[in-house]
Amino acid sequence: MGKPEDSEKKKKLKEVEISVPIVYGNAAFWLGKKASEYQSHKWTVYVRGATNEDLSVVVKQAVFQLHSSFNNPTRVVESAPFELSESGWGEFEITITLYFHSDVCEKPLNLYHQLKLYPEDESGPMSTKKPVIVEIYNEIVFTEPSENFLARLRNHPAVTFPRLPAGFTLPPPVPIEDESKRKRGDTKDHPLNQFFLNFSEADELLQLAAARQQVQAHIAKLRRQISMIDGQNQQFKSSSDQ
Repeated sequence: MGKPEDSEKKKKLKEVEISVPIVYGNAAFWLGKKASEYQSHKWTVYVRGATNEDLSVVVKQAVFQLHSSFNNPTRVVESAPFELSESGWGEFEITITLYFHSDVCEKPLNLYHQLKLYPEDESGPMSTKKPVIVEIYNEIVFTEPSENFLARLRNHPAVTFPRLPAGFTLPPPVPIEDESKRKRGDTKDHPLNQFFLNFSEADELLQLAAARQQVQAHIAKLRRQISMIDGQNQQFKSSSDQ
């Protein structure tokens, strides 16, 4: 039988779910005309918090499965930031497996990312200073989370905290690692940060508002066109009656 404290850590909250936003992708730098044919790019593949917060409160380790042509193609990263860097010339699919802490989820999560080295416009000039960035936004939803897990996420900036049952009080958060490791997992000062795409909710709302305005303007234009057509049809009918 397990220890009593283990069962306490995994005590679940029914009818509660929590969503953790993540971003995974790659950044690839062209090494210039002097680079060798088979080492044309240096690239980094990663999983990060959508607002560059530390994911180690949720993720225990990440396993990156590279192409079989690489030495040691299965790479294990046991602390945040969850990333690895390599060099090469070819594009291929990378499987990223996320393993969570025992009080979060027992099943790992597989992500699939197509490594991108070359810009969409292949006819355009390549740059050694501006990388090719490909990122995908996703949200990991945990249903019936444990009390311990919720306690750790209570003050996490990237997580919208769920409404808890009336009268329920969370236990004090239990840290899973020391403060120095937690800070290293924060990608706000990451060298690639200036190139990361912005997936903040504010930007999404602005984009939605702009799209809505475009749709409303298009609808108004169509209504004017329909009104003009109706007017022309009415004039044509009046002329025919005469």
